[in-house]
Amino acid sequence: MIDRTLFNADHQAFAESFDRFIEKEIAPHHAAWEEQGYVDRAVWTRAGQNGFLCMSLPEEYGGAGADKLYSVAQIEAIGRAGFTGIGFGLHSEIVAPYILHYGTEAQKRKYLPRLASGEMVGAIAMSEPAAGSDLQGIKATALKSADGSHYVLNGSKTFITNGWHADLVVVVAKTDPAAGAKGTSLLLVERGMPGFEKGQRLKKLGLKAQDTSELFFDNVKVPTDNLLGGPAMEGRGFICLMEQLPWERLQIAITAVAAAQAAIDWTVDYTRQRKVFGQNVAAFQNTRHKLAELQTEVQVARVFVDKCCELITQDKLDTATASMAKYWTTDLQCKVMDECVQLHGGYGYMWEYPITRAYADARVQRIYGGTNEIMKEVISRAMGLGR
Repeated sequence: MIDRTLFNADHQAFAESFDRFIEKEIAPHHAAWEEQGYVDRAVWTRAGQNGFLCMSLPEEYGGAGADKLYSVAQIEAIGRAGFTGIGFGLHSEIVAPYILHYGTEAQKRKYLPRLASGEMVGAIAMSEPAAGSDLQGIKATALKSADGSHYVLNGSKTFITNGWHADLVVVVAKTDPAAGAKGTSLLLVERGMPGFEKGQRLKKLGLKAQDTSELFFDNVKVPTDNLLGGPAMEGRGFICLMEQLPWERLQIAITAVAAAQAAIDWTVDYTRQRKVFGQNVAAFQNTRHKLAELQTEVQVARVFVDKCCELITQDKLDTATASMAKYWTTDLQCKVMDECVQLHGGYGYMWEYPITRAYADARVQRIYGGTNEIMKEVISRAMGLGR
């Protein structure tokens, strides 16, 4: 196999430390969290205490000033272990960066240290019942009051990761509905604001420990100080979303490759031990060749994703390349899971086996962050095709 050169010794030491955190704080509890439909809030606090949240934030805002590769190592570790209830990636590398890159100084100092410590859990509310991958189609509105002191936010959001635990939500809404995408803004909405309600935790095919929720906004008075970036950023929310989507989509690809490799490793172990017709399943040529095919494709995917990770640390990852990584690796992830379930036989359908849970968890990867069909549209337009 090709030796990886992405990580240095410090990254590897961090990864080993986080693996120990997983073993102590997550592994013993994750099955119970899947049953209850959410992880215990205490794991967020312990992660913050150990420096495992928002590592890439500058030290002045509570982070470690680390490069994104520390987050890559963390995302891989969670994906490799199959503990999909842990929403650290979205919190640390989607929500916090929005505030860091676009927020006012007051907003950064108010929220970022609390996100880094785990005092606050962050979420971002884009998808709506009638608007998923098409962000320009959102219906939520945030209209400024007559005296200009606040926005009145109305609408609903769905499929919100970390939504049930969330203390701070970056809400995508139309501050000028007549202006289309140019009328989209981002608002910082806090738990407890009157009119902000959380719906039921959604019951899903997979990601059963992830607290995915509906959010409802009924005449929520959001202070104008909570417009992300202040007055100068009103109507620029769609631009912010487009700028941050490559990193979000790369995070999905990183998870896909790590999970696919884990599935292969589990299946190699299983087929070496399981006997059929008097011999190990691994002794059959079909088994060996199938696993060889899957390992080859995952190796190809890892090299490509590692290159994308290098590019993101240099601020050179473009939208089309990130879309390629997201669509191709998640398609591959689902293919690997399906083949590995098949090689497990009947046990591949039993929930206590990690391959079964990984199979269920994988399917959403082709949907969120923009469906893979949307990814192909993005790529084709970058090629000069289409509209």
